[in-house]
Amino acid sequence: MAEHNELGKKGEELAVEYLLQNGYEILDRNWTFKKAEIDIIAQKENILAVIEVKTRSSTDFGLPQDFVKAKKIKLLIKAVNAYINYREKDFCDDINIRFDIMAIQKNGESFAIEHLTDAFYHF
Repeated sequence: MAEHNELGKKGEELAVEYLLQNGYEILDRNWTFKKAEIDIIAQKENILAVIEVKTRSSTDFGLPQDFVKAKKIKLLIKAVNAYINYREKDFCDDINIRFDIMAIQKNGESFAIEHLTDAFYHF
């Protein structure tokens, strides 16, 4: 596996650990719909968090969250709409959807994790 793929996988594992420690239930990981993939779908109380994980070994070219572009956001929105239709019976009527970014930066042998809630809104 390429080094960047391993780093991305490690970032997703760290994101899941962080979310579990902060009271989230992980509903799905790497859920795909057509060309879109949602890294993590988690729930905490009545919030359905759609989470994009971005992991970087350096900030030389920008912060991890800077790499979530409009095209990716549109794909995530389509995917979460399909996900909700697919699992409609599993959610109550007052579920709120939130789009988050987990920005993970490698610092030597350790990692810094930043959970950006309500990182963007659907349009």
